[in-house]
Amino acid sequence: MSGEKENLERLVERIDELLVVLSRISDDLRSMSESIKSVVGSQVTQPAPQTPEAVSHKIHENKSVEDVRVAFPEDLEALLSFQEKDDYIMVKPRQFLGSENFAKIASAVRGMGGEYISAGKDSHFRVPKKA
Repeated sequence: MSGEKENLERLVERIDELLVVLSRISDDLRSMSESIKSVVGSQVTQPAPQTPEAVSHKIHENKSVEDVRVAFPEDLEALLSFQEKDDYIMVKPRQFLGSENFAKIASAVRGMGGEYISAGKDSHFRVPKKA
């Protein structure tokens, strides 16, 4: 019972660390957005709406390892290995990521519709090939 309690306490600590990192990222993005708005002002144009055909094509398009790889900045990409599986791209850390890098990677993976698979030494991120 004590070991289970320790595991839960560690999990709570990790969640708290991730919340701090996410808060920093949110603050940074808000600041960047305000800076860009002040520099560009009303010159920012909205992207043209996509036709239903273009959206439909993107939905059915398969992601490749390269598509997933380019979603990460070079410093994070160097920490990861990428492997194509039947239905998904596996993104696996090459080393311990730390909470800040983990949060950045997890955010990018979620943005691609992926998830984190916790499996001890075999833990990895999965990004589905189909959106």
